[in-house]
Amino acid sequence: MTGVLRVGNCSGFYGDRLSAMREMLEGGDLDVLTGDYLAELTMLILGRDQMKDPDAGYARTFLKQMTDALGLAADQGVKIVANAGGLNPAGLAARLQELVREQGLSTKVAYVDGDNLMDRAEELGLTEDGKPLTANAYLGAFGIASALDRGADVVVTGRVTDASVVVGPAIAHFGWSREAYDELAGAVVAGHVIECGAQATGGNFSGFRALLEAGRADRPLGFPLAEIAADGSCVVTKHPGTGGLVSVDTVTAQLVYEIQSQRYLGPDVVAHLDSVQLSPDGEDRVRISGVRGSAPPATTKVCLNDLGGFRNQMELVLTGLDIDLKAEWLRRQVEASWQSSGNRPASVAWSLARTDHENADSEEASSARLRLTVRDASPDRVGKLFTAPLVELALASYPGFTMTAPPAPATPYGVYRAGYVPQSEVPHVVHHHDGSTEQIAPPPAMAEDGSAQGGGTDAPAARVAGTGPPSAARGGSPAAGVAGTQTRPMRRVPFGQLVHARSGDKGGDANLGLWVSADDDRADERAQWLLDTVTPDFVRTLLPEAADCEVEVYPLPNLNAVNVLVRGLLGEGVAASSRFDPQAKGLGEWARSRHVDVPEELL
Repeated sequence: MTGVLRVGNCSGFYGDRLSAMREMLEGGDLDVLTGDYLAELTMLILGRDQMKDPDAGYARTFLKQMTDALGLAADQGVKIVANAGGLNPAGLAARLQELVREQGLSTKVAYVDGDNLMDRAEELGLTEDGKPLTANAYLGAFGIASALDRGADVVVTGRVTDASVVVGPAIAHFGWSREAYDELAGAVVAGHVIECGAQATGGNFSGFRALLEAGRADRPLGFPLAEIAADGSCVVTKHPGTGGLVSVDTVTAQLVYEIQSQRYLGPDVVAHLDSVQLSPDGEDRVRISGVRGSAPPATTKVCLNDLGGFRNQMELVLTGLDIDLKAEWLRRQVEASWQSSGNRPASVAWSLARTDHENADSEEASSARLRLTVRDASPDRVGKLFTAPLVELALASYPGFTMTAPPAPATPYGVYRAGYVPQSEVPHVVHHHDGSTEQIAPPPAMAEDGSAQGGGTDAPAARVAGTGPPSAARGGSPAAGVAGTQTRPMRRVPFGQLVHARSGDKGGDANLGLWVSADDDRADERAQWLLDTVTPDFVRTLLPEAADCEVEVYPLPNLNAVNVLVRGLLGEGVAASSRFDPQAKGLGEWARSRHVDVPEELL
């Protein structure tokens, strides 16, 4: 089929702006409206929901949005595709069918499942210390495409890759085959750009000052859409009159978000990110072209969440002088209490944030915060047995003893891990609107050199020269600058004076994308400096918290960018992490604030 397919997004996560579905339907022309509601943490949340209610397990906010906008979508002939089914796509589809009847519509609802491998977790080697809470493989887009081909107006799924909700409609519209790798890869890139909603239109953008200065932040940021062509190329844009900005930089920011190597692996295709070409295409329009693809791997990723135990946290305020001594005294008192009672938790993490200022003109500005986070298999040991000794010290410890919140009970936490299984072992089932079912076969051709991943990440297929573990890392540090440039005049400036950044999490790993602005009149020179300078050693010095981590650096010269993977920085994932920023969302901004040596001629 010729022409473009206009695919919009109305959700980047479970909890995104409820009004976005109606805004996207009323704001301009669309063929398909998609939503991404799932993340590793979301699967854990849905798993805990289902423990309380077996009929739960899907994104309830999607159902609320559809209650409001289902009739509007039907009137406009817009198809809806979303992964909001989570752990219970059948349950969500049934509720949607009830909604169709209640509103007197003829909307046809289909759903895709097969991703839930809980009943086969042991057989597939996915268990560790008992049965996981969730075990969901990442499915591809051909089930969605088949449901649309058979006339569905709404398709909800379980755990497909984030981009699949965009790729599926493109397959159905253009009739792409399983071997149309370049076209599929182009649609994957389009899906990756719009999957996180307003992150492609100026949200979480390190260049946000441009939005403020242009008055583009005075209205809610518009959600993105992609105009996809038959060759897989696309134009990313947004509805006219909405807030925010679509530029080469905002699109780059999302492209480098939560990726790993230059190869973005999925169950349908491997998209080669080093082939991506970006160019302006008018106001709030960016063209993506040149994307190359290749056969997908024979294995697919499985998102596993285990119940790890129980956790608790208390935060105390230390004010004025002798902050370190006050913190040390409290630590000694707490440790002594645990020793005498025998109730020391299995995991203890202290963190002192020196937010205090000398001779401050307010009490808050003269204060630091001491955070104590504990974890244990026993809810009692991190419940009142943990909080009571701290409360008892209120009149018997450092001067100015203050807690930021009252004691709370222990809460369960989950541990994320990834598994891999052959694609042939994962059922991919379409439940069509007419009640029939269809099994989607695995890809006919698969590569054997990697493990397919989903949900906004990929696995390193091969290390780039010089970007291996510490022993193989290239030289370089913020103090040394570019190798061979030590005799050039250098100036120490914030890293963010030259680069943009976007960061995020994948399990226990942190991803950090760094790039030079497309609007920079010295972009080529500065980008070459960036590519030469960012090495594993540089990253460990730039980010001292990563000093003991394995660091991988992947260049993306077409984007004037590098992507950095910091292994293990986030421990066992967001639900278990005691880190100040457990999802690494602020890691990029911290990196930009750090001072580095830069050749003066680049400033």
